[in-house]
Parts: sequence; C-alpha cells; structure tokens
Amino acid sequence: MQIKGIARDTLNFILEASKSMAPVEFAGLLQEKDGIISEVLILPGTESSDTNAILRLYMMPNIKATGSVHSHPGSNRSPSQADLQLFSRTGNYHIIVGRPYNKQSWTCYDKKGKTIELPVLDVEFEDYEEF
Repeated sequence: MQIKGIARDTLNFILEASKSMAPVEFAGLLQEKDGIISEVLILPGTESSDTNAILRLYMMPNIKATGSVHSHPGSNRSPSQADLQLFSRTGNYHIIVGRPYNKQSWTCYDKKGKTIELPVLDVEFEDYEEF
C-alpha cells in the first residue's frame, strides 16, 4: 500500500507521548487506514529506558505494521544500528522523534534508514473508526 501521509492528530500524539516520557524512550508500531498513518500500536512488554526501547514483536497481534515510531532522548534523530534492525522487520515508514519533541523535531525513514518525505494530513478520525 502506498502511504499518502500521517494524520496530524496521530503525529501530535506521537510528539506528546515522546515529550511526556522523556528522557525515557517512547516506542510503538504504526498502522495505516486507506493509506494514511492514523494509529500507534503500543505492544505489551515494551521496555523503555533513557538509552533504548525494546519492542517485543512476538507480542504483535495478527496485523501488519506500516512501520515503527520511537523517540530519542536527545536531539539526534539519526537511526542507530539497532534502529535499522527494527526498521527491516516492521514495514517501510519509521519515525524518530527527538528533543524538543515539536513539529520540527521528527524525521521519517524507510526500512534502509534513508530519509523519506511523509506529509502531515488533516483528516477527520470519524472516517477511520473501524480499525
């Protein structure tokens, strides 16, 4: 499925969750509906610290992830080797958020760690109730 973008409300949730958990990392999986990333799935057993977050992918329900999201406690949003390993297993859209956790402090990467454009879209969630 071709992704058109991310819902503004979903991005706002990601930014707020990342900020509220800092300096501990926030992590989740991205889901899409009709080509728009509109949900963040928090997996049971996820472990977070100020140096990393570990997603227990074996806890993922029988769904397909569009990608992943996690925060870095500093302003460096470059993917680490561990991030790239996760990217290769969980879809093709991966968001890393860094300090100060605002609308300019996030980057989307493909599964190989290359920066990709991800438009922020204004959508009504009433249209996306049946996930």
